[in-house]
Amino acid sequence: MAHPGDIVVASAARKNPSEGCSRLFLRARGSPWGLKAAIVLFHVFFAGFLFLLDRDLIRRTKEKPWCTGTYLVFFGATLAQYFFTSGSSPGYVIDAMRAANGMKAIFIESPTALKQSISRNGNLIPSINQSQVGHNNSQMNSSSWLKFVADLYPPGLTNRNCTCPYCNVIQPPRSKHCHDCDKCVLQFDHHCLWLGTCIGKENHCRFWWYIFEETILCIWTVILYITFLHSKDTKAWWKDFIMIVLLVPLAFCVIFLILLLLFHSYLALTNQTTYETVKRRRILYMRGIPAGVHPFSNGIFRNLRAFCCSRVSIYDMEAVPPMEELEERARPYTCVDVVSCSSSFYPLYGDTKR
Repeated sequence: MAHPGDIVVASAARKNPSEGCSRLFLRARGSPWGLKAAIVLFHVFFAGFLFLLDRDLIRRTKEKPWCTGTYLVFFGATLAQYFFTSGSSPGYVIDAMRAANGMKAIFIESPTALKQSISRNGNLIPSINQSQVGHNNSQMNSSSWLKFVADLYPPGLTNRNCTCPYCNVIQPPRSKHCHDCDKCVLQFDHHCLWLGTCIGKENHCRFWWYIFEETILCIWTVILYITFLHSKDTKAWWKDFIMIVLLVPLAFCVIFLILLLLFHSYLALTNQTTYETVKRRRILYMRGIPAGVHPFSNGIFRNLRAFCCSRVSIYDMEAVPPMEELEERARPYTCVDVVSCSSSFYPLYGDTKR
């Protein structure tokens, strides 16, 4: 018996094809395996037409099987990287809390469960309502996590209430609640619809490798398409027409993937995230930071090491630098800074004070 949802989608597709396609995409997005199957079919569709229509490619495969074999191996490796990235965890705040507390994560019953008071020197002194939290050991662990997170923010920050209003966990800097995953993500970059998961601290490097492999695969496929169109072998006109129609979206995919790869390479080199770049003015602790200053950058080499070897650990939590240090970074570099490898020369050498 047909599912009622399938009947609705089929009827919508007959009345309005675009509406039917959008509903099919939404259903695939809602199902993790449906989305993965759609991505695999998308790859097989574009690569399959090459082997169905290009007789010259089949002939070259028989003469030089290693060339086509390399393409197929890279094709499979790209899909494997897709599944590996989509199934990876971005790194959640709750995991960091478990690592810090050494026990089951502590959820706060309500955002008002933590009453924060600020001393004269601007340091945060957390106090806990015992009736709302409950057990004494829970109070101790919540208090220790709050104190640890508070130390990551610079002194004098007016608003230190960093409790997530949705999942009631205390957020360290650079974390954000994802409404699709319904969790707070460490070093939140974005939620990828095609992967069906968030991109964060723990899987950002895997995401970079995926778009790198996807870019190479698309460029390679475009070259094969163009080779087919420039072939002097006699072929039916409709084959050229089909190849041109498929080449147009492939070309747009290549342009998009190249720009995406360059953008995330820039983020990795400067230790930034997409969310911090786009929503810089909305992030409380980044307001007032001079333009062009990347507060979490420690130099290209250290940034790449942290990007490639990141893990969910309290030892990898990044503190927000004080405003005096950020203003020092904002000043123009001089020849003396370059020669003496001054600590303010961040783009290459990083911060020697940390």
